[in-house]
Amino acid sequence: VQLQASGGGWVQAGGSLKLSCAASGRTYSPTAVAWFRQAPGKEREFVGALRRPMRRTYYSNSVKGRFTISRDDAKNTVYLQMNSLKPEDTAVYYCAARINWIVDYTTPQNYQYWGQGTQVTVSS
Repeated sequence: VQLQASGGGWVQAGGSLKLSCAASGRTYSPTAVAWFRQAPGKEREFVGALRRPMRRTYYSNSVKGRFTISRDDAKNTVYLQMNSLKPEDTAVYYCAARINWIVDYTTPQNYQYWGQGTQVTVSS
């Protein structure tokens, strides 16, 4: 399974961006797809996760109400819509996936597949 993250860029505070995580490979049926981010000098941080097939979503407190995860199964793509962006949202954003759901879905080490990351920069 290969994951390709895209959609990052530069935006002013208060703006929006939509990230995409496209999957490819012979088989792909993960139960958990998540977004993480990592700012310079900081650890990788959980942003949100999508639990399939029930389509439940989970978010960190820092992005709840501003970010939304959605999916398009026909395109094997998961999205992260980011609204009301703040300078502290600046980071490299990664998508990740694992085949089976896990209670500790916020820990990066629990994910088997990773995209390459896409830079998001929010200026004040």
